[in-house]
Amino acid sequence: MSLRLAILCPGQGAQHAGMFDLLRNDPLASTFLTQSGLSSHLQAPMETVLSDPAQLFANRNAQPLIVAAQLAAWQALREPLADLAGAPLVVAGYSVGELAAYAVAGVIDPVESVALAARRATAMTEAASVQPAQGLMSIGGLPLSVAQQCLVNHAAYVAIVTGEDTLIAGGAGTALQAAADELAAAGARTSALPVGLASHTPLMQAATGIFAAELAALQLGSPGPALLAGVTGQAITDAAQAQALLVRQLVEPIQWAGCMDAMAERGVTVALELGPGAALSRMLRERHPQIACRSLADFRTISGALAWLGRQTD
Repeated sequence: MSLRLAILCPGQGAQHAGMFDLLRNDPLASTFLTQSGLSSHLQAPMETVLSDPAQLFANRNAQPLIVAAQLAAWQALREPLADLAGAPLVVAGYSVGELAAYAVAGVIDPVESVALAARRATAMTEAASVQPAQGLMSIGGLPLSVAQQCLVNHAAYVAIVTGEDTLIAGGAGTALQAAADELAAAGARTSALPVGLASHTPLMQAATGIFAAELAALQLGSPGPALLAGVTGQAITDAAQAQALLVRQLVEPIQWAGCMDAMAERGVTVALELGPGAALSRMLRERHPQIACRSLADFRTISGALAWLGRQTD
């Protein structure tokens, strides 16, 4: 059986104090972490950030941390994977994970992608300061149309569509709480997420001009493997489209359910999530159980992940 592989790059929420432990033990990943200048993009020394939950989940630290971790993992995996199965068939990123996905697909230089994550985080944090006390909230257990109408009624927004009866909402904290109260009364499950801004909603509009200028200053390439755009679930065809879609995802909802369906439609048989966390592999496994899905976070070593992938070709 051929390895028709998807690489998944998650967003914020699952970072933890030991998120670099596996990577520091791999020479290629460790070298990339040094070359990326990650420490210079953080608001405090790296070990301080990792040991303090408040700093670990602060937006300006979280975004470069997550992108650097994923791309360090990719440096360790890329050549062995090429020997095993060639290039990935599909690459997809979730929220800030799209920056890592763009680098995996060859659109953005990996080191530049880490710096871009830091600049994106700064632009989004400044946009959020105009209307403070905003965030994200998961919703499950009600049809999308019902949940969406409730959000509209309370001036909140759909940020990410993850399933037929699950989504992530964004907005001001008061709006989200009012929606949560009404949704709970209707039988829904809701939970606040550890993200202090309303990503992928109109509340990020002030960040778009700044981020577009940052992207325009870069030399973007065309994707090698199929690179799925979060806001459409469709493959990106060239550098100009890549730039436009990456700006749009600041203020438009991510169609993650559509991205997962696109993977299945393209014949993906195996998916590896680069971590931290395993939310994307869990969601894909639940929606398309025929696809074998794991996260790098499931393994103690890079070689363990590669061994699992090798068994999928048997």
